[in-house]
Amino acid sequence: MTKRTRGLLLAGVGASFWGGSGAAAQYLFHDTPMTTTWLVAVRLLGAGLVLTLVSWLKNPGAVKGLVTQRWARWQLIAFALFGTLNSQLTYFLAVRYSNAPTATVIQYLQPVIIIAWVALSTRKWPRRIDNLSVAFAVLGTFLLVTGGHLGTLTLTPLALFWGLWCALAAALYTLLPVKLLQHFDTFAVCGLAMLLGGLVMLPELLLRPVPHLSGGDWLLVAYVIFFGTMAAYTMFLGSLNFINPTAAGILGAFEPLIATVLAVTLLGTHLSSAMVVGSLLILATTFLQAIPIKRNPFIKFRHHKRVVKF
Repeated sequence: MTKRTRGLLLAGVGASFWGGSGAAAQYLFHDTPMTTTWLVAVRLLGAGLVLTLVSWLKNPGAVKGLVTQRWARWQLIAFALFGTLNSQLTYFLAVRYSNAPTATVIQYLQPVIIIAWVALSTRKWPRRIDNLSVAFAVLGTFLLVTGGHLGTLTLTPLALFWGLWCALAAALYTLLPVKLLQHFDTFAVCGLAMLLGGLVMLPELLLRPVPHLSGGDWLLVAYVIFFGTMAAYTMFLGSLNFINPTAAGILGAFEPLIATVLAVTLLGTHLSSAMVVGSLLILATTFLQAIPIKRNPFIKFRHHKRVVKF
């Protein structure tokens, strides 16, 4: 197996694990008494503890630096609350009130939000390809939300609200840790951020009774923590040793693909043809942003986007 093949395999499988966690969450929310906040708390605490432990064993100086350096500590707290916890909670809420394919696709509106942010912060008009990305995203969202018919909604207002907030949270998840990742080990940054987010949610575990789940349900919870979070993250990160971030980012499209296939085939989720076309238009923004163009002001965000995505 060549290095490139290995990298493509790692990126594709890692993104597929992410997609599987969305489908698993959809089943748990709709067919068990599990609450969204309980699953988020367990996921963040479980994955955060293990990733922080791995980082401590590999590079204890990074963990110490994040805790002891004032600027890093405050940025880490901001990333944990407004990036990690925010994106995890809103994504799972979007899954609960819609379904895994829809929530995952709407999350891919984050490049459009980043385009708007960079344009406003730099006071520069976006490139033509960025404008095309925005047009694709707007049209895709219209088709996804209305099914192509004015005056009708295929999503409830609550589902749309959490989906759009999820996209905003995903953009913050991408932007907030850039400086931290330039100075510290990625495992340390993401592990501690998840651990802090989980500690904020700890009262949810202490005050609520443990939900009554079957053995199969607990296996799905374990999948969300270990495969849908930790394995997906380490595999995707490992792929960057063999392929460039642009190729890895494109393969991230396996996430909504797998979420859709699992939700439709195993959970009976129905998607109209207009919703499918809208989803493809939204995903197309990722491919457009991956086109190499000189003087691309968004290149640094693509380099970090999937490195910090769970």
